[in-house]
Amino acid sequence: MKKAIILIIGCTILQMSFSCKAQYAATELKDNFSTEQIYDLNEITNFFKNQICDNKNSDFKSCFSKILPELLEYGWQPISKKIDFEKQKKLYNSISKSTFNEIWEFGKATYPKTGLELKSIGLKYNGKYQKYLTELGKDNAEIKEYAESLIAAGDFESMGLLQQRIYKNPNDFDLNNPNIQLLIAIHYLSQNDQEKRRDKWTTE
Repeated sequence: MKKAIILIIGCTILQMSFSCKAQYAATELKDNFSTEQIYDLNEITNFFKNQICDNKNSDFKSCFSKILPELLEYGWQPISKKIDFEKQKKLYNSISKSTFNEIWEFGKATYPKTGLELKSIGLKYNGKYQKYLTELGKDNAEIKEYAESLIAAGDFESMGLLQQRIYKNPNDFDLNNPNIQLLIAIHYLSQNDQEKRRDKWTTE
């Protein structure tokens, strides 16, 4: 009887723990995105996790922690080697256009030596994702600084600053936090896109 009671109490506590985590994630996202868009954002995070994980049964924290030392040493390229860009473009097509357009927009990248003009992905100015990052930064100084730099540049930096922040400030970048996971996923997927996209710029 005592064992049964202990088991019931244990299960109740575990359920409350998962419930609180889900509520935390939902509260952060519902302030800025629709239900459909939140579903899409989860798909973005899951895609990124599955691309970087050698073991598909591993969780986000385990996978990213494993690759972090390589990112610190070599920059973001180790992630770029893992992400299939063709599959990434299929991800774009699988989410709603409204979700994509609240995160990203395309600009023109010009290469003076060749005169080549290519499409380049960047942060959507004043989009929902930008506002979401700004709200996250209200309670997190590291995210605030990251968001301000991103908004000012309109671009996802490739100097390796994000992985340095994650390594030096693990409490501010809790890899179990769905908000942090989404931030990381969008950052590195954006860099992968910038590196591999070769579409010519056309005036629409």
